[in-house]
Amino acid sequence: MRIPARLPSGTFFSPKSGMRGYGALGFAVATMLVLALPAEAATTYPLEIDNCGVTVTFEKAPERVVTIKSTATELLLSLGLADNVVGIGFQDAPLPDNLATDLPVLAEKLPSQEVVLEAEPDFIYGGWESNFSADGAGERPTLAQLGVNSYVAPAACRSVAPPKLSFDHLFAEFAEMGLIFDRSEAAADLIAAQKAMLAALNPDTRGLTALWYSSGTKTPYVGAGNNAPAMIMEALGLANIYEDVDEGWTSASWEAIVDADPDVIILVDAAWNSAAQKQKLLAENPITSKLDAVIHQRYLTLPFPAAEAGVRNVPAIVDMAGQLADLSFGE
Repeated sequence: MRIPARLPSGTFFSPKSGMRGYGALGFAVATMLVLALPAEAATTYPLEIDNCGVTVTFEKAPERVVTIKSTATELLLSLGLADNVVGIGFQDAPLPDNLATDLPVLAEKLPSQEVVLEAEPDFIYGGWESNFSADGAGERPTLAQLGVNSYVAPAACRSVAPPKLSFDHLFAEFAEMGLIFDRSEAAADLIAAQKAMLAALNPDTRGLTALWYSSGTKTPYVGAGNNAPAMIMEALGLANIYEDVDEGWTSASWEAIVDADPDVIILVDAAWNSAAQKQKLLAENPITSKLDAVIHQRYLTLPFPAAEAGVRNVPAIVDMAGQLADLSFGE
């Protein structure tokens, strides 16, 4: 079966359907269409998609790719596309063992447009929309004029507000990337494997509340109600104390956190702000040190690349479910 070049989807563009961007109904219908594609489907080019409000046309599968952020790099590697990657930048952590390989590093942080273009890419895949700026990898219209296609991870789109992140949305990105590279079978295998992991998961039933502590010292930056933190906590059976905030992440206050008194605290382990550093701060802060979760060290941890929408979310959920099951609450 050949995939039509203009399949209507939340990110695909169809002149007949008019479904563009991330309208809730359009995205829901499109997600079902993308995930329903047969594993053996081959992509027909030219392929036109609408990604984060930008129409992108692929005359063929990209051959020379620059990835920015770990989530972008790891998805392509999961689809077997290591040979297509000519440069990486702004990686949040080392690659996991199952994806470990040597890739050209363009910059430890966000590479400049000049550095990116020296790699002669035909496609740039960014984990954040802000990666595509004049003082970053380049603005998307400018790159297009130079013959370089670009793509923003849909969950990180800000020009067009995405819906609340779900596993269907996450897997739709996997499928769409498989479509772009004519690797739909590999994408279908990845999705099937992760769905099987989720199906075997038993969410916690103790009615526990949780704080997702991403970063910050004086002002904590925490997981809110509509992106990867919310999706992960819901899968674990945890009630997010900031679930009513319609953002992916939000700035909070220690006083409000103490008032909410979460049963569990999720610590994002980053090289620049490790889980150990967070534990130390919580134990030494006169306000938070009185929290029951801190006193009894009821922590769950996950690596930073698993804290944003990507291939590490589901494995992290499985690992965190094990951590959660080991916590004692004096029952």
